[in-house]
Formats: sequence, C-alpha cells, structure tokens
Amino acid sequence: MASDVSIRRAKVNDQDALALVGQATFLETFSGVLDGSAIIEHCRHAHSAARYLAWLNDPDAAIWLAEASPGHSPVGYIVVARPELPMADLERDVELKRIYLLGRYHGVGVGKRLLIHAIEHAKLLGATRLLLGVYAGNVSAIGFYRQQGFLDFTRRRFNVGGRDYDDQVMSLTLVER
Repeated sequence: MASDVSIRRAKVNDQDALALVGQATFLETFSGVLDGSAIIEHCRHAHSAARYLAWLNDPDAAIWLAEASPGHSPVGYIVVARPELPMADLERDVELKRIYLLGRYHGVGVGKRLLIHAIEHAKLLGATRLLLGVYAGNVSAIGFYRQQGFLDFTRRRFNVGGRDYDDQVMSLTLVER
C-alpha cells in the first residue's frame, strides 16, 4: 500500500485536498474523544481551505501531500513552518504543525516518508531542532514520534470547543550544536 502512495510538494490549488484530508483525519482521530459539535467547529476554522491556502502562500511554511494511486486521491500531508510554540527558539527551531494521514495508511511507511521531507526541509533552513505538539491521549501518534527519535520536551494546554486538553510537546534534534 505504501508503494501506491506518492508524495509531492503541495502548491496553491491543493488547499481543498488538504482541507478534506485534515477534516477526515481529525474526525477519524477525535470522534469519541471530543464532542461532535466541537469537531465540526474546529474543522470549520482549523481545517478550512482558506487556512491551508494561507500556509501555501506563506514563504515560511512548506507542505507535502501524499496521494494514492491510481487517481491521485489525497490521503495525508505534513506541514512545517515557523514555530509558534511559546517555548520555541525562533532562531533554531522549526515546528511540525501537522502530520495527518488517513488511518488505513498507518503502519505502512507513508508517515515516515512524509516526516523525512519535513526533516530535510528543516535542515535546509538551518534548523537544529524540530518541535511538534500532539494530543497527550493520542498514544499511537506519540509512539510513532518516539520511534522516529522525538523526545518528550514539555506539555501545554490547548482548547477545542471550550474544553482544555493536554498536548505533549516533543522535539527532535537535527544537528548537535
């Protein structure tokens, strides 16, 4: 299945595909965890085509899109950009904003391939560390990140639908100083 997935740099006009995958994976991951109305409201803003278009037009952001063959159906993506985490070092860090992949593509190497693009891009920017935030209850995602060398860094709180949740912030050292 992984060999049936190609990965390319996303471009303007991919925003609808990115929004579709973002909404589908958010629903898939958080149904039963978050209230349905909170998921809908969150996706309306955080996974709108306009949000992805803003990233696509941001020179400090990069997105790679995974597509299944045949037909180039969008199945996942990864977003890296300037960090917005309060503990980030703006001079040396890049933030992995999102890595979203439909569940049927988990465990076959697509996520790792997406992550390699993000790591290579961060290194090209001169970053020495890649940071990410992940819902602390998403055990499978945390396990994936740990397998890729990410370490626990700190915790933060995030709000969805008026409720606060714990986010595990993780870091991957790209270059030793």
